[in-house]
Amino acid sequence: MSRIPLTKEGEILIKEKLSNLKFIERPKISEAIAEARAHGDLKENAEYHAAKELQGLVEAKINEIESALANAQVIDVKEIPETGRVVFGSTVKVYDCDNDKEIAYKIVGNLESDPDKGEISIDTPIARGLVGKFVEDEIIIETPSGNLIYEILEVKHI
Repeated sequence: MSRIPLTKEGEILIKEKLSNLKFIERPKISEAIAEARAHGDLKENAEYHAAKELQGLVEAKINEIESALANAQVIDVKEIPETGRVVFGSTVKVYDCDNDKEIAYKIVGNLESDPDKGEISIDTPIARGLVGKFVEDEIIIETPSGNLIYEILEVKHI
């Protein structure tokens, strides 16, 4: 199985999420199942079936996160010398030539991406278009919604 890239910060957040699922959510669900069982007949007990379904979802999520962490390649971008080149984990400030505005992206792994915060997955067309490019490069990125024309203004390893 191939290694899954993950930033140091992303590893910490994902481990916290895993801990929350294992030590807070899992016990809550067990309590809900026990309480629903106490109500009697399980065949017609909607609370019991809902709790069991939720338990299955939480266990699947725990397994997914544990598997991803086992296959993760944690990269601390702060240890990589800044050369003006876009690499995994770097924060990139670009100028959107079409919309006349600056945008900042941090290139992260799939598990930690949050586009609303400007953290985009390494597998997105934008990240793939930026990686390997340098400050002052003007690039055209093909996306499903059309081409984007960006000029790279700044690359930081923060």
